Amino acid sequence: MSRKIFPAPEDAEAAFYDAFERCNLTAMMAVWASEEHISCIHPQGPHLTGFESIRASWAEIFSANNGFKLQINAVRSHHDRTLAIRTVCETLSVPGSTQTAAPILATNVFILTPEGWRLVLHHASVIPPDAAELQNEARILH
Repeated sequence: MSRKIFPAPEDAEAAFYDAFERCNLTAMMAVWASEEHISCIHPQGPHLTGFESIRASWAEIFSANNGFKLQINAVRSHHDRTLAIRTVCETLSVPGSTQTAAPILATNVFILTPEGWRLVLHHASVIPPDAAELQNEARILH
């Protein structure tokens, strides 16, 4: 099976959030590197390591929803030739619900592989109320 090549870390990140919004597990996992050292930490969740445990976590998240709406604001971005670190503020809502979840601060780390840029770490945590100004300082990515 051929996987999509992401020519820039921004392309891989856009694909990650698109898959997240659509609750598309196949598209989500196409963004991740296939190495066993990959890691994911969902807000208030355990440290997950390895492709299969990360896949199972996203499958569980997606099974409970028909889709999400995400507003992503860039806070910081740094990358060199083979490593990219992107910190974003995620504001998540569920269509049809009147509730908006607390803003989330997420760090996404990408590496350049022979198949293009791939995600190796997604670490997300709730932004404390006293740090909420972080979400207002950023610019909208997509």
